[in-house]
Amino acid sequence: MNWLRTSSFFSIAAVLAFTTVIWYGAAVYLNSDVLIDKYERKKIDWNFTKLVEDSWAMKRPIMPAPHQIMLDMKKSIFGYKISSKRSLVYHGWVTISSTLVGFAMGAVLGILLAVGIVHVSTLNKSVLPWIIASQTIPILAIAPMVIVVLGAIGVTGLLPKAIISAYLCFFPIAIGMVKGLRSPDPMHLDLMKTYNASKSQTFYKLRWPTSTPFLFASFKVSIAISLVGAIVGELPAGARAGLGARLLTGSYYGQTVQIWSALFVASIIAGSFVFLMTVMESKVQKRMGVQA
Repeated sequence: MNWLRTSSFFSIAAVLAFTTVIWYGAAVYLNSDVLIDKYERKKIDWNFTKLVEDSWAMKRPIMPAPHQIMLDMKKSIFGYKISSKRSLVYHGWVTISSTLVGFAMGAVLGILLAVGIVHVSTLNKSVLPWIIASQTIPILAIAPMVIVVLGAIGVTGLLPKAIISAYLCFFPIAIGMVKGLRSPDPMHLDLMKTYNASKSQTFYKLRWPTSTPFLFASFKVSIAISLVGAIVGELPAGARAGLGARLLTGSYYGQTVQIWSALFVASIIAGSFVFLMTVMESKVQKRMGVQA
């Protein structure tokens, strides 16, 4: 077991080191044209070493170096008060709020739809195809319409972004839960019938426990997608807070370092959510007597 952990650590470290080296090289390659043009216009003598150093220190690079992103994240997280609109903690919390509300809405909707589809044949034939078809519409096309329609009836703030987030995340939960609720062995279902168990008893004693692995697998996917939905929902809303607003501000003013730092924070938040779901799954499985 220790050998496996050590091997996994070195594998991750090797991939991270390789990615970092490639990133630094890409930063030099992508920023070099701008710098060379600047050198020629100002008649500045330069060599490859100077080109590399300057490409990793540009204020508005096309591709920022990893250390520039880390420094901006450090400044934006620890250099300002949490309540400051320059703080990534502040913007991150705004997006997290929309994400969690949207995920809760999507989870409830997805589970209810799955239960209905499994137990009502009419819903299985009528609703399931529409659920699948709904995901063929790009979220970038739906988000502005949701914002405009809800804004017209006076609904603004967190709820429109949460609805967009819920729209994205309910689908994996519904499909995963349908598969999970249909996963019990037919012999076990027949056994429940011989015990004269009702549909509700069969659901709580058999279908629900066997569906939990599928449910948590769907949760891991959906919580990350929910974050994407929350960020997308901030873009057409003209939000002044949130990671989406941070991305927009960075794109308006050409602050690529700010854009990348917001993306890094978003990825850290998504990874943390998935990790929490993994821990929760382990706790639930242990409580149910299932070895994780």
